[in-house]
Amino acid sequence: MDVLSDAIAAMRTGRPHSARTVKYAPWGDRFPAGEGAGFHVVLQGSAWLLPPEGADPLLLGPGDVVFLAHGCHHALADHPDSPLDPVELEPDGSWPAAPEPRSGNGRPATVMLCGAYQLSKARAHPLLTDLPPVIHFPARVGRHASLRSAVELLGAELADPQPGSDAIVPALLDTLLLYLLRAWWLRERADERTGWAGALNDPAVTAALHAIHRDPARPWSVGELGAAAGLSRAAFARRFTSLVGRPPLAYVTWWRMTCAGRLLRAGDAPLRTVAERAGYTSEFAFAKAFKREYGMAPGQYRRLNG
Repeated sequence: MDVLSDAIAAMRTGRPHSARTVKYAPWGDRFPAGEGAGFHVVLQGSAWLLPPEGADPLLLGPGDVVFLAHGCHHALADHPDSPLDPVELEPDGSWPAAPEPRSGNGRPATVMLCGAYQLSKARAHPLLTDLPPVIHFPARVGRHASLRSAVELLGAELADPQPGSDAIVPALLDTLLLYLLRAWWLRERADERTGWAGALNDPAVTAALHAIHRDPARPWSVGELGAAAGLSRAAFARRFTSLVGRPPLAYVTWWRMTCAGRLLRAGDAPLRTVAERAGYTSEFAFAKAFKREYGMAPGQYRRLNG
């Protein structure tokens, strides 16, 4: 299995949302902190990103993409000193209907594409928690062609909705998120030798991660995972722990419980089935392990999160 895709699937809790907006100076929007992640793309004109306190404002030009991985509060404006209007999201995480843009009286317009993803921080995959709060992808010819194509397709659907757009837009948003994360990884992997950027750049650790994600229910041993990685048991354990941040079998248990939680949230599969898919032959042993991880029994978790 693809570790990056798995990480996103494990954290997703709802439909992503997006909007295309037109702004005339002066303007400013303040976005509250949220549970998930978000992005902004400048399609035309320019905008200042005002990140959380302590970070410098960032000028965004046409084609620039900025990804806010942890849902931190931030603002966008035509100028760092412009007054900011609070943006209040709907209960499902979507934006309220945008008002008709007022006349710009000849002032340049800024056209933006913004999106938000609902991702649970309760079981955040370390691949995402390792990301910096703000990631900027400047517009450069020949860079991140797939990301640019996804942005163009999404912008076209939002600018001129057609039959099928209600299904196409969420799919494009999911695709865009993966392209954003891939673009970050491709940019970081040349220099990063630690953390998850380093893990995904290490063939041995990546082979072991793929084996775990492909078959989490298998009774893995450190020796078997080391063999999959082409390393001795001790060398593999040291390298995996250093890059992933936890020992191999601790990650196996964490991932099993993460998959079990997703199964409990998503459907009504019998507890025995969930236990088996998490690698447990005993419902009692599974329930005990699950409670240790989540602080509650599987049935209670399903009732509260299903």
